[in-house]
Order: sequence, then C-alpha cells, then structure tokens
Amino acid sequence: MKRYDDIIKALLLLVMGWFFVLQTKAQRPDPVAYMDSVEFTLITCSPHDEVYSLYGHSALGVHDLHQGREEDVAFNWGIFNYQKPFFVLRFVFGLTDYELGLSDYSAFCNYYRHWKSSVTEQTLNLTSEEKLRLNEALKENYQPQNRVYRYNFFYDNCSTRPRDIIERCVDGTVVYDERKDYSPSFREMVHEHNEQYRWMMFGNDMLLGLKADLKTSREQQEFLPANLLYDFDRARIKNNDGSWRPLVKERTVPVSPGIQVVSSGFPLSPTVCAAIMLLVSVVVVAFELRRRRTFKYWDAALMLLFGLAGCLLFVMVFSQHPTTSLNLQLLLVNPLHLFFLPAVLRRRKTRYWTLLPAMVVLFLIGAIFQHYAEGMLILALCLLLRFYSHLKNEK
Repeated sequence: MKRYDDIIKALLLLVMGWFFVLQTKAQRPDPVAYMDSVEFTLITCSPHDEVYSLYGHSALGVHDLHQGREEDVAFNWGIFNYQKPFFVLRFVFGLTDYELGLSDYSAFCNYYRHWKSSVTEQTLNLTSEEKLRLNEALKENYQPQNRVYRYNFFYDNCSTRPRDIIERCVDGTVVYDERKDYSPSFREMVHEHNEQYRWMMFGNDMLLGLKADLKTSREQQEFLPANLLYDFDRARIKNNDGSWRPLVKERTVPVSPGIQVVSSGFPLSPTVCAAIMLLVSVVVVAFELRRRRTFKYWDAALMLLFGLAGCLLFVMVFSQHPTTSLNLQLLLVNPLHLFFLPAVLRRRKTRYWTLLPAMVVLFLIGAIFQHYAEGMLILALCLLLRFYSHLKNEK
C-alpha cells in the first residue's frame, strides 16, 4: 500500500512541477511580443554655440511604453573626454576615440533645452522582430569592449553610427530618395554651419585639402545630422517579399528651438587682418625703395609666420583624416621658410628669393582647384611684395 502512496505522491509532484513550469512560461513575456510596445527613434538635435555642437547631434531613442516615460533612454555615440592627454593633438591627427554612452532621455532633452537647441524625433517604422534585433545590437554595442570607436568627423561619427546600426537590423533594404539638386562638397557643408564663426572657418579651411572640395554622395552627406534627418523622412524600406513601407512613421519635436545668442569672437575677420598685413607690407616696401635697403626683420616675421603654419599643414599630410592629405596651400605655407630664415637674417646670398616667386605662382594656380582659407590670397601678395623689394634693391 505504501508503494502505491509513493507512486501517487510522485505523480502529484510531477503534475505540480509541470503546472509551475507552464505558469512560469505564461508569466515570462515573449521577447518579440514585448517589442510591440517599444519604440525606437532617431533623435536629431540642432546646433548650439559650442565648438563641438556647431554641426548638430544625432542619437537613438528607446521608449518602453510598458514602463512609462521615466524609463526612456538615449544611445549617444558622441561621448568624449577632452581632458585626456593631447586631446587636441590627437583630434587633429584623427586619433580621437569616442564612445557610446547611455543617457536618461529626459536629461538628454533638458541639456539641449538649456542650450536653446531643438530636439526632433523620428519614430522608426520597424517590425517587432526588427526592434528586437536592434535592441540586441545596441546591447552588444554598449558592452565595454565594444563601445569605444575611432572617431572620424566626416566618415564615422554620431550621425553615421545610428544610421548604420538601423540599416543592419532591417529585414530588407533601406532605399533613400536621392537629391538630384544637392551635391555639395564637404567644405561647403562645413561652411553652412560655421559661417558666423569666421576664425573657426579659417582654421577648417587651412586644414582641409583638395579632397574636401569634391562633390559628395548622399551617404557622405549624412555625416551632418540635419541631412540624415532629411533623408530618413523620405526613405523607404523594401521588404524581402518585395513590398514597401516608409522608414519613419511619425515625426515629433519634444524640444522646440529657443533664441540663441552667438558669442562674439575676435573683432577682426581674417580678411581684415590679412589686409592690414598687406598695408604694412606696402608701407615697408615704400620705405625700402626710398632707402635702397631691405628690412630683414619684416622678412623674418613673414617667414616665421608662414613657416610655423607650414609645419602644421605638413604634419596633417600624415593625419588619418582623409581630406587633409592633399593640401595645395602647402605650395606657399610650408616649412621651407624656416629653412631659409637663418640665411635671410644674416643677409647671405640665398636661393630663397628665386624660389619664392615660383611658390607664389604655383599657389595662385592651385586656387583654381582648391578653396583656400579666407585672406590667404592677400597674404600671398605680401610675400610677392618681399620678392619685388629684394629684386629692386639688389640691382
């Protein structure tokens, strides 16, 4: 009898255990079904008056409707530490590391609200399977060993990263509406965002070479968050079965733009500064021709200015930024000025005054192919005047 009791107890335990397993499975949400109430958005933030934000910003928002808005987060590929040793130098050489950060959505929006920038969200038209795939991809990208990446301003930044991860997680192909009337160069797009910051534009134009003046493709233009927003609004997904659907199903503006005040920088523009130097050069040449003697210290000042700037341009040839390797401004702004400087100061006979006009002429020819920094053509005339003065006074 005891044996039958044991069998009955075992059967009861088995039934209870099986019921517990079924109950646990019933309480555990299906991952795909759970994603029905999760929304992914492309977040686009307009520029504000900070160097790192003049071109805007992009991020990916995740809204879990099960948990409420307090659980919403933003995946942000624009995290960097400017206090790291040699940050500026590493940025110039294209050796800057950025990383993926996870931010509270409300705090993220409040940051841009403080700077009077707008925040626009485009809700992605994804299936539950695609959302799950994107969610897993974001988790994987956020792992400590994966979140750091080598930043490149034009080719791998906070705008291209969310675009690429979205495209990888879609069942099908994202097809964009190509703009036939829009094919700017990298330089032209940069100018659109820093035209009010003349000295910053001057610095950019000094460092950017000939490749920055070539026309860009739609994919290259999306390094700017505003261009990515525009393209996403008009993009469609071609499903694997041949059907179509829009990539974005809704567009909202959680943070409206405020009134921004542009901080005043150096009061004189690069053109005005270059014109002042040209005026000084004209006055110096007039005195030199009258006294039949050249002023070597004015020569030295110009040679030092062009030579030191040339050292920076020369090292940029070895930068990992692909648009700085071929810079025609090196024809005039180069380290050769420093090489001949001791001979000029000692008034020794030197080939510098034979080489200088050739450098200026080649530089002026190069202006046909490359956009030079503001005021550089005026500065070239300063050197041409030095050649003229030495030619006249050494007869």
